[in-house]
Amino acid sequence: MSQQNIRVRFAPSPTGPLHMGGVRTALYNYLFAKATGGKFILRIEDTDRSRFVEGAEDYIVEALKWCGLTLDEGEGIGGDFGPYKQSLRSELYNKAVEDLLEKGKAYRAFDTPDELNALRQDAESRKEVFQYDAKTRGTCRNDLSLSSEEVEKLLAEGTPFVVRFKTPDFAEDVVLIDEIRGEVNISSTVLDDKVLMKTDGLPTYHLANIVDDHHMEISHVIRGEEWLPSAPLHVLLYRAFNWDPPRFAHLPLILKPKGNGKLSKRDGDAGGFPVFPIEWKNHQTGNISAGYREYGYSPEAFVNMLLMLGWNPGDEREKFSLEEAANAFSLDRIVKSGARFSPDKARWFNELYLRESPHEDLAESLAKMAPKFGVNINSNQALSIVTMMIERVSFLGDIFESKWLFEPPSKETFNLKMVKKKWKDETASYIEDLKVMLEGIEDFKADVIEGEFKAFLESRELGFGQVLLPFRIALTGSGGGPSMFEFAEFLGKETTLSRIEKGLATVASIKKELKV
Repeated sequence: MSQQNIRVRFAPSPTGPLHMGGVRTALYNYLFAKATGGKFILRIEDTDRSRFVEGAEDYIVEALKWCGLTLDEGEGIGGDFGPYKQSLRSELYNKAVEDLLEKGKAYRAFDTPDELNALRQDAESRKEVFQYDAKTRGTCRNDLSLSSEEVEKLLAEGTPFVVRFKTPDFAEDVVLIDEIRGEVNISSTVLDDKVLMKTDGLPTYHLANIVDDHHMEISHVIRGEEWLPSAPLHVLLYRAFNWDPPRFAHLPLILKPKGNGKLSKRDGDAGGFPVFPIEWKNHQTGNISAGYREYGYSPEAFVNMLLMLGWNPGDEREKFSLEEAANAFSLDRIVKSGARFSPDKARWFNELYLRESPHEDLAESLAKMAPKFGVNINSNQALSIVTMMIERVSFLGDIFESKWLFEPPSKETFNLKMVKKKWKDETASYIEDLKVMLEGIEDFKADVIEGEFKAFLESRELGFGQVLLPFRIALTGSGGGPSMFEFAEFLGKETTLSRIEKGLATVASIKKELKV
């Protein structure tokens, strides 16, 4: 198949928010299209109206846009193979069903839900599992077991029916070549006669996706491995229509951080991490689930993290832009086994991109988000804060957790354990002397402050730990943070001296209460 003919689709159902596993499926389709000069298509599979969720379709489009996955064709974009929403393609499905009925590859089944339940219960009583297939269809109510007169009567009476696919009457091996897993061989005897058209006249996934993939000239179906058991049925459907099937590639599951099983929203709720790309608001309940965007992840970091969950470039590289990933991407580098999600690794990717972002851009973002945290800073202050703090945070918003950056620490925010452990009886006098030294510095810059500080320690034969940490405690109430010399320059001389004075008084009060 030539590269010019490669067409892939991402085909989600608007039944809720897009899980990060779905985003990864979209990403791999997108990268494969870009790597081969093909087309990336969005198709909305909305034929299951009972599970339709308001706002889900718009959510899918917004999530893909945030991730930078630009569409070549699709709902809202257009193209030569539309419409790209299954609810608008009923004519094609009806024609396909009629074709299968005429060929004897499908049949009408009039069984009621109660009748099917009775068959299942009967099988269970014999410790068996009922399956509607070549062995059992003759005992059911369908146009294979009923006379033509009985069928005509049922149709004339308007009796509800479904259309089922007629699996082979005799056992055969159904073989498909998966681009990731190699040859997959499944006996037709394990397949049941799947419903292709429901009683409401709407197609099931099995029919609609086959018909759409054919008419949209999809060359590669790249989807999650949960669809692998359905692939033999799809191969048989392509054969029944006398159509050439696309190539299949079934992606590994994204596994929960610990234990067995697929990553779920429940795992995210329990572990304190998102599983959706962007915020999802349930219009029925009003419940809101934050996404990676709202947690503070950059789209580049999120996409890079997803890229490495199931694919490797064959070398030690981990950081890829979308363009770099497209240049390196191939289906044969996708792993077969499940990929375990790590919240720590996800944060690492965000830190990686955060560290490499231009400080000016981060400062602009920091200044814009500051009012949301009750803080007002100008662009120069924001740039200074970014320069000091960016190596110490996982997300830009984490900076606002260090409230001492913006206001003097209160007695309630002082680290009592640190005061008790590190503030000795003689410490106050050291800090008093340090304050006098700082008062004498005219050019209050970090390098000058550092030089004078070291001279101060040397003249008094003191170690760094005896003064630097108490200096930090006095100014921040905390035991960690950026360079104290950079922070003092940021505060300015007057504020630095004021904070030292207030800090000394606060520590004295704390120590008195602690009786240490």
